[in-house]
Amino acid sequence: MSNRVVQRHVLRNQITIPIHIRIDGDLIVDWESFHAHFAEVLGFPKFYGRNMDAWNDCMTYLDDSAAGMSVVTVPQGDFVVLCIDRVEQFRMRCPEIFDALIQSVAFVNFRRIEQGEEAILAISYN
Repeated sequence: MSNRVVQRHVLRNQITIPIHIRIDGDLIVDWESFHAHFAEVLGFPKFYGRNMDAWNDCMTYLDDSAAGMSVVTVPQGDFVVLCIDRVEQFRMRCPEIFDALIQSVAFVNFRRIEQGEEAILAISYN
């Protein structure tokens, strides 16, 4: 079964196609596993630095396939929903990593908005 589930939504008379990416919270037990899981699921490049600055960079360019920062890309104006499974266990086990994830999603969206682009990330908990 694919990690990506594509759904169509109508927003402001535009069709947006969010891509839902499933993140298995049980697989995240430390920083290494966090970066390994995201790199695998999103197809980050081999030069991915496995730190939050690198994560922010990869996620910022999800609508720019030419940047080569992820195999997951969306057309400009669309967005990615990170669906975190077993989020409560993940949050309890790795509170620092969970907080960093939330802050980084906000930072990526802020960075893009400051550059005149649309927000690109949303989070869903399961």
